[in-house]
Amino acid sequence: MGKLKPLDVERETKPGKYADGDGLYLIVTGPAAKSWSYRYWKDGKERWHGLGSFRDVSLKNARLARDAARLCVKGDRNTPGIDIVQERREARQEAKAVEVQKAAPTFEECAEVYIRALWTTWSEKHRDQWPSSLKRYAYPTIGKLTIADIKPSHIHELLAPIWLTKRETANRVRGRIETIIAKNADIDDLDFRNPAELTKQLREKLPKRPKRVIRHHPALPYADAAHFMSELRTAEGRAAMALRFLIFTVCRTNEILGARWSEIDRTYPTGAVWRIPGERMKMDQDHCVPLSQPALDVLDELSKGQQTELIFTNPDGHEFSENAMLAVLDRIGYGHVTVHGFRATFATWAEECTDYPDGVREAALAHKYKSETTAAYQRGAKLEKRRTLMRDWAELLLAPGNVTRLARA
Repeated sequence: MGKLKPLDVERETKPGKYADGDGLYLIVTGPAAKSWSYRYWKDGKERWHGLGSFRDVSLKNARLARDAARLCVKGDRNTPGIDIVQERREARQEAKAVEVQKAAPTFEECAEVYIRALWTTWSEKHRDQWPSSLKRYAYPTIGKLTIADIKPSHIHELLAPIWLTKRETANRVRGRIETIIAKNADIDDLDFRNPAELTKQLREKLPKRPKRVIRHHPALPYADAAHFMSELRTAEGRAAMALRFLIFTVCRTNEILGARWSEIDRTYPTGAVWRIPGERMKMDQDHCVPLSQPALDVLDELSKGQQTELIFTNPDGHEFSENAMLAVLDRIGYGHVTVHGFRATFATWAEECTDYPDGVREAALAHKYKSETTAAYQRGAKLEKRRTLMRDWAELLLAPGNVTRLARA
């Protein structure tokens, strides 16, 4: 039987806890601040379960609510008892997490923010490929999910259909997803693991890829290089001029297409150089190219027209596509060779027809060295020897039949 009476509940104003029995208490914190609470113990911990304000809950109803709560805590033969305070706390946390989740941006929204942030620094190729590849391969599976919702199984689901048939595309899509997720992860979350990381588990779940068959880029024999250059000089357009510049400098396609006037230094003490920033190099290292006179002639010819920051631009003033120089080769009847193959033409000529050391030849091609110390030395101290090498290369290209051995080491 309870100890409290309805009149006691109305009149009591002294702050304190007033027991009614079986765990029911009237909690008084002020003259008009009174509430009901059920006190119980669960797993050795004291709990206070609120039952409502005395204005909304009468003494009779408070006792009924206490009995219901007591039954939940103790349970019966069919139902185990529960910690109702802990459950209510967890329910609040889950509701809060749901609200936070609703407010969190989706992967697609995160990707769009990332793309907008880097748009002005990207080449035309990146501007085209990033949005289109994510829209086609990532968004259908994870576009509407938040970063926290994405699991490795989602990455497997979107990669599996293209893992074998579109190998490079699959690699790039996975890398782009990983980058966007990392960009939006909590830097202080030490337990975070990027679901797009190519872990052993993910690799084992994806289809087994056959070993790559290495195919060398079809290259022009160096004995035919001078004749080819004479035909290339008859080709019109900036793409043809870009190809000429590429051959004189033996650089890679993306390095040429992204070349900027601000990278050309004609005031270098020993002759003009082209300083290519590391972000556009395959090895992510700055590269300095000594420019021969024929290479400078190409730039002088281009500088007579309208200049943008880009040196080689298409008719719309934008960066050429990777296929622009291939189209030039097709146009002049050399579709059987590739643009990249001219690097092999240079390498073969330099090895067979000159006495330049391996380090000089490799430095000219911007190949990576195992030793960082060696790399720094080759990029720096060998610059003038590379300048002589590039001058000899230009002489070969402009003088038919000149494939005799050169001994300028």
